[in-house]
Amino acid sequence: MAVRMWMVFVLGSLLCQAWTSAEPQHNEEELHPRTLYPWRNQGKGMIRVKRDWIIPPIRVLENSKQVPEDLVQIKSDKIFTGVVIYKLEGPGVDQEPKNLFEIDDKTGIIRSKRPLDREKYNSFTLKAFALSPSGERLENPTTIEIVVLDQNDNRPAFTKSQFIGSVSEFSVPGTSVMSVSATDADDPMTENAYLSYSIIGQESYPANAVTKTMFGINNETGAIYTRDVGLDREVVKSFQLKLQIADMGGMGLTSEGVAIIHVTDINNHIPQFSPASYSMTAVENQKDYELGRVNVTDRDDPGTGNWEAKYSISNDPDGYFAISTDPATNQGVLTVVKPLDFEAQSEYVLTLTVGNLNPLSNKAPNLPVSTATVVVTVVNQNEAPHFREDPIQIVVPESVVPGTLLKSNIAFDPDNSHLRYEIIRDPDRWLSINGDTGDISARRTFNMRSPHVKNNIYNAVVKVTDADGVSTSATVLITLKETNDFPPQLFPLSGSVCKDASRTSSGLVLSAVDEDLAPHAAPFTFEMPVDLSINWTIIQVNDTHAVLHPLVELEAGEYAVTVLVSDSGSPVLSAYAQVNVTVCPCDSFGDCKSEAGALLGSSVGISFIALIIIMACIALLLLLLLLAVAVTTCGRRHHIKKGTGLLVGESEDDIRDNVFNYDEQGGGEEDENAFNIDLLWNPNDMPSTPGPYYPGTGVPRGKQPLRKDAPQNLPSPIYPRRPPADPTDIEDYINDGLEAADNDPNVPPYDTALIYDYEGEGSLAGSLSSIASGSSDGDQDYDYLNSWGPRFQKLANMYDPR
Repeated sequence: MAVRMWMVFVLGSLLCQAWTSAEPQHNEEELHPRTLYPWRNQGKGMIRVKRDWIIPPIRVLENSKQVPEDLVQIKSDKIFTGVVIYKLEGPGVDQEPKNLFEIDDKTGIIRSKRPLDREKYNSFTLKAFALSPSGERLENPTTIEIVVLDQNDNRPAFTKSQFIGSVSEFSVPGTSVMSVSATDADDPMTENAYLSYSIIGQESYPANAVTKTMFGINNETGAIYTRDVGLDREVVKSFQLKLQIADMGGMGLTSEGVAIIHVTDINNHIPQFSPASYSMTAVENQKDYELGRVNVTDRDDPGTGNWEAKYSISNDPDGYFAISTDPATNQGVLTVVKPLDFEAQSEYVLTLTVGNLNPLSNKAPNLPVSTATVVVTVVNQNEAPHFREDPIQIVVPESVVPGTLLKSNIAFDPDNSHLRYEIIRDPDRWLSINGDTGDISARRTFNMRSPHVKNNIYNAVVKVTDADGVSTSATVLITLKETNDFPPQLFPLSGSVCKDASRTSSGLVLSAVDEDLAPHAAPFTFEMPVDLSINWTIIQVNDTHAVLHPLVELEAGEYAVTVLVSDSGSPVLSAYAQVNVTVCPCDSFGDCKSEAGALLGSSVGISFIALIIIMACIALLLLLLLLAVAVTTCGRRHHIKKGTGLLVGESEDDIRDNVFNYDEQGGGEEDENAFNIDLLWNPNDMPSTPGPYYPGTGVPRGKQPLRKDAPQNLPSPIYPRRPPADPTDIEDYINDGLEAADNDPNVPPYDTALIYDYEGEGSLAGSLSSIASGSSDGDQDYDYLNSWGPRFQKLANMYDPR
């Protein structure tokens, strides 16, 4: 249906054939341009696939010097009267790399403009167009594939400038040593990149140590291997091989490389002691110091495990010695790791053996293991005394009896010197020690509660010194065992319980404490005497608490209840305690309340708010009363006349009337005949009755008595205002006051003060005179007063008959 085009190709018929060699030979027929028609129904060199024609690739040699060079010409076979314009697009034309190809837009000839490099671009895919002058496509675009043919223009090269490998000495022929590699930038599918390896030279180090060819190489893989025997590291250390790589199977371009092969050591030599016997000196009682060194020789490679020596001691069962290797010199370093004792053993003969860190090779000669003998002589020194144990452990009860032996035979001296013992730390001074034997004894009873006892352990320090003054010390750890020393104590010793015995909460919770520690403290046992168990009972709650409560309803009041509390120690200790229990009515919360509170809390009482109001009113009344008293007192002070003192003055009440209102105490229990002071009061106005009246007068107490020897209701004389400033005038001041009082008709006479001293008759208490003896003072012996001390010395002097 579409109009077909035809195309002219250079190398027309040959483009469908396969290449038979990596670099084909081209004749003139191949270089002569030919014309093909790719858009025709059939054409030579084209293959029909579905509806499109596939054009074989155009092959072009790289590095061609014939540029520009015609590659192909395309033409359209469409019947067209006008001009056909050809265009070319793709890499090498209008895409990178540009300007490698071009097309003649009139003739359709495609040319290469510059030499091509296959190592950069090995092919190009272009598209060709047939257009009308107006730009209209006359045909569908055709794909043109250009393949660049390789030329042997690159030398092969080793991947490293120097290859390094190693091979063990005494390796057998055919042992793989190492592999080398090379590359070639030419087409690997052609002979141009077909590589071949070879060894073209060999040098040994030291030079000329080995002259025969010791190594070979696989020409295809580059694997190097041993070819001959005789690799001995003690003879030759390494080899340097000169390598060559060539392309085209060894017939093309070449390059050279270097391979260095080191001969590695195997453990084929055993170490040997040199010399085989040693003498060393050791100091007793010291450790962790170097005793001496032993030497070995080994022909293997220094610094390797084949050369490094490994020493051992074959006859040191107690482990007094140790030997290690100095990595720098390979010497054996002999050390003392446990203190030696001259008295126990003065000489040691040690046998040493030596080997290598690495196992011996099977290629080594069969020789016996090297041994050496070391004689160690111990030098005697004055040794410090030794404690048999440090710390010295002692377990003892805290209540140990003073003088009890706690520990003996605590130290010894290796040199059999006489020892002296002393305690250098004993903060509570509980211990004593025998200076000659070292026996530790208890000086006094121990106290578990001492601040120096931590976790039941008491610390002390003992020192022992030998005859030469060399001393040592040890810690004494005394573990104290708790003993039952204290009985438990009950608390609280007072409390209250509810009157209603039926209440479940009616009871007093009791507990106990014990100064002892477990197991001599809790659990406690609470008991009651049998005679009190009728009204009271005690119930155990737990190991430390019990509840005391009444069995019957008791009257409110105070009760003394005896409780016996016991601990769990061995032996058991008990203590009686008297608990003062208050039985009282309780509120709904189980708290005690007073009788008034009980009344108010009853059903006929008043509410709590009303009670608060009543109490507030009472407080207000008391406040008003205090205020009234204060106002009255202030009023009395203002009634004192100006110019008068505070002692005397005109007032409605004489401040001195209180003298007679509270100090008269009357007689004894049978005193009914008080002192008669009828001269002071009018018996008709004041009836004589006991009690609230003055005894024998009938004058109510607190009332001012009236004088009968003086007119009544007369003004009182003026008393002195204040004492004088000059002390010499004090006598005149007192006399003036006395005279004024005697002449005052409103006060009792002076002799009425005798009423204070009179106690009446017939007192049951008896007289103080009963203290005295019936005999006279002269019959008494008061010498015993001298033995009463300095406070009674003055009294003793008063009764001294001398």
